[in-house]
Amino acid sequence: GFVVGHAGLYQALAMFAVAYFIIGMTVLSVCAIATNGALDAGGAYYMISRALGPEFGGSIGIMFFLANVCGSALYVLGLVEAVVDSFGIPPGQKAGSGVHVLPQSYWYELLYGTVLLALCLLVCLVGASIYAKATFLIFLIVAGVLGTILISFFATRPIGVPIRLPHFNGSETENGSFTGFSLTTLQDNLGGGYGVDYTTGQMMSFSSVFAVMFNGCTGIMAGSNMSGDLKRPSYSIPRGTISAVLFTYLVYNLLAFLMCATCNRTLLQKDYGFLRDISIFPPLVTVGIYAATLSAAMSNLIGASRILYALARDDLFGRALALAKKTSASGNPVMAVILSWLVVQLVLFSGKLNTIAGVVTTFFLLVYATVNLACLALEWASAPNFRPTFRYFTWHTCLLGIAGCCVMMFLISPVSASASLGFLLLLLLALHYLSPSSTWGYISQALIFHQVRKYLLMLDVRKDHVKFWRPQMLLMVQNPRGSARLIDFVNDLKKSGLYVLGHVELQDLDTLPSDPLQPQQDSWLSLVDKLNVKAFVSLTLAPSVRHGVRQLLFTSGLGGMRPNTLVLGFYDDTVPQDGLARHPAFTSAREEIPLGFPPLRASATPKLLSAREYVGIVADALKMLRNVLLARQLESLDKAWELRRAASPPPAIHVWPVNLLRPDSARYADTCSLFLLQMACVLNMARAWRRARLRLFLCVEAGAMPHAQEEKLRQLLKDLRIQAQIQLVPWDAVTRLHWQTPQGPPGGPAPAGAAEEEGTVNFPGNATQVSDEYVCAANKLVLEQSPAPAVRFLYLPRPPADTSLYPLYLHQLELLTRGLGPTVLVHGVSAVTSTQL
Repeated sequence: GFVVGHAGLYQALAMFAVAYFIIGMTVLSVCAIATNGALDAGGAYYMISRALGPEFGGSIGIMFFLANVCGSALYVLGLVEAVVDSFGIPPGQKAGSGVHVLPQSYWYELLYGTVLLALCLLVCLVGASIYAKATFLIFLIVAGVLGTILISFFATRPIGVPIRLPHFNGSETENGSFTGFSLTTLQDNLGGGYGVDYTTGQMMSFSSVFAVMFNGCTGIMAGSNMSGDLKRPSYSIPRGTISAVLFTYLVYNLLAFLMCATCNRTLLQKDYGFLRDISIFPPLVTVGIYAATLSAAMSNLIGASRILYALARDDLFGRALALAKKTSASGNPVMAVILSWLVVQLVLFSGKLNTIAGVVTTFFLLVYATVNLACLALEWASAPNFRPTFRYFTWHTCLLGIAGCCVMMFLISPVSASASLGFLLLLLLALHYLSPSSTWGYISQALIFHQVRKYLLMLDVRKDHVKFWRPQMLLMVQNPRGSARLIDFVNDLKKSGLYVLGHVELQDLDTLPSDPLQPQQDSWLSLVDKLNVKAFVSLTLAPSVRHGVRQLLFTSGLGGMRPNTLVLGFYDDTVPQDGLARHPAFTSAREEIPLGFPPLRASATPKLLSAREYVGIVADALKMLRNVLLARQLESLDKAWELRRAASPPPAIHVWPVNLLRPDSARYADTCSLFLLQMACVLNMARAWRRARLRLFLCVEAGAMPHAQEEKLRQLLKDLRIQAQIQLVPWDAVTRLHWQTPQGPPGGPAPAGAAEEEGTVNFPGNATQVSDEYVCAANKLVLEQSPAPAVRFLYLPRPPADTSLYPLYLHQLELLTRGLGPTVLVHGVSAVTSTQL
């Protein structure tokens, strides 16, 4: 009567259509999820949390709990209005007469509501079995009342109905009419005629009337809320829910038509209990109203308690809901029922049904939208295990349900909708950061996998362009305990590229009962989380480290995301130090080190690979066209201290883009030098290193026009958009030591191999003649440049083609970098810079 009285028949039918369209789409999603596996207590919360994960599930669980709590209060207030309408002292009279003996005021009505809510509490405390029996009895009563009402529309003769309304301190009387079936009455009630709600004094509109009407349709979740108490929820929920939706939709439309054809608008707007006045047996209508509202109040109360119990049992909110876990001997969550009752009691202070109708509707619409979202996510994830036996849904129905819920939320009350979404977002963030991890499975992982697979297939390596090149690192780690700072440093070097931590375990799978790498995987992933680096982990078994690195270079990555740069620690005699024990992520008093990594190698323990094998790994990587970085003493780099120290001068990054072991072929614009410049620039672009300054050292000889070389290098830096300070370094005294070898004077013929192209793998012929004295002088030249930098980048020459020279090659690198502090030796084989747009 309230709906058709204010909205008219056309708009009432439109409201029913919109409401049941939203409900219908949601019911399809509920049925799909309910038939995709075993259901437990919690209904919609259980479905959403197991589909979307604990963050969404917990936040929506709280919203759904509040929706049921407010819904229970709403129905109790509706029952109070019905009781006061039947037995209350008429407005303007101090004493009642006959059955009208109940005083009317805010506090008295709160008292009546409290008593009725206590009755609901008693039923719910007994348990779900007595509730089910009570609701079945109520269903029979309501069905009987509905039958008498339908008969009354045909059997009752036209009558006038006096309506007593409150007016200031007294009351006034208006006359409504039951005209019987009349074309004139029907025509008068076709259009809208919004007026003032006599219970609240507020002007009604389409959205406010829809908000009240929608609460009569929210019972679709009553069955799913009882999922933990049903014997066969996957069987009962779809059949019961769909039957209830179809039945109530037909009844609402039929009643709307009958009311509009027989009752004038005054009767419909001013007397919400008019059915009692036109019934052939008025007391039965009163009983039906009481039974229906009491049933709905109990349904929402027991639904709220089951949701609260499920939330408490899942430990998403820790100790805050610990009390709600307690149950009776029969399994009834009595403490959850009592806590829900207390919250409903608080909501009763709002006073009037229509006051909270908008909030309740907003909460329910938000929950329905999320149920549709859960089903949509499961459908879009295309997981093989999503096989619901209910197949009458598609992703289109889910999307339509979400859109309908969101639109109606903001049409009803933009403020309530915005506040509800804001509250939901706060809950999401709180649960994301505070709740423990779950074993339910995260739909986000399935969706991410689905999208990543699709985009990896679209990532075509044939369309790569140097403009969009980025470093994709494979860092080989023997034991993370001695490589924590190196792992962090390479994370700064990756520039949003791929980063893989590689590890080789020297074992033979043929002699083992199972794969020894699987138990280690969790420790490595925990390490990545603790160090807060964006890296993947790739472990392999191999008979030697060299074979293992080859495997990882060949197999790491996928599609267009494969490592293009190999990073190795330096091969020297330094005893490794446990960096994890000193790392801030592992030094908190609350944190222990749960990682299962073995202790570091002692000084007397032999290494797992030889010097020859180490250089062979570098040679293998270059043959496979991978860039190579050798990092020495990076564990001594205290990045936090370097970047925190005095702002003047800022920390420096020294760059030596010349091959110090090949002074006879020193070039600044070859592929390797440009790659070295690029890596130094990438480090400087990292957020933590933006305060650092690049210093580029240009080695010049007397009579070689140093200013022209400097200008040429400055123009190169300008073209590459690299900001760096250029410093000229005379090195005649150093190169003189090189030319003192039997190879010949500086102006003589070029030595064998000096004109080799960059792409060849042959080591320069004069390498064996580079003396230790020369290398030490080059080392001293680098070391003398002050102030001392945070890190140095040096040119890494190719290993010699003759494998017998590998130890000599490594010895020269050790001399060159001795005492320099954190140093990165770089050799690039691919073009990585571009001057194009």
